[in-house]
Amino acid sequence: MTGQLYKAIPAFCALFFSMLLSAQAEVDVPVATDLQADGNLAADRRLPILLAFSAINCGYCDLLEEEFLQPMLLGGEYEDRIIIRKIVLDDGSRLTGFNGQRRDATSLSDHYRVFVTPTLLFVDSSGRELTGRMLGINTPELFGSYLDDCIDTALMKVRGTDSAQWPSSCLVGTQH
Repeated sequence: MTGQLYKAIPAFCALFFSMLLSAQAEVDVPVATDLQADGNLAADRRLPILLAFSAINCGYCDLLEEEFLQPMLLGGEYEDRIIIRKIVLDDGSRLTGFNGQRRDATSLSDHYRVFVTPTLLFVDSSGRELTGRMLGINTPELFGSYLDDCIDTALMKVRGTDSAQWPSSCLVGTQH
């Protein structure tokens, strides 16, 4: 009986890890469709919003999603720190802006003067930028630290934390 149990353990482990991997693959970064509703949610929860401007055939955008944004969503530890939304610039999509008006994703990128993908913006419930923006990914080893600094800065600003505590690496006017 014990021998049969030991033979079943590798099969059980393989099944468990395949389920874990498939669960991770199923996490998608939510695409922005209604920024006004997202803004209302952000105001209610006192959270900033991360807008990830992306393009379909952008390898760096894929890297950003797979290595940073998807794990953030899957792990759940950012759920009470930031709302994450993706805006795809080259798929012809339309969305509702923070002001309730329907617009093309590209007109939103023009409004924010986003010309490079990926670009990350950290905004408040009305769409006002809170921190420096993150342009591209030039040093993946350091990117997570910069990302956390920007999230922390945005969250502190939304919650009215004393500016002396804000990480200086991600203030408005800085770009990574």
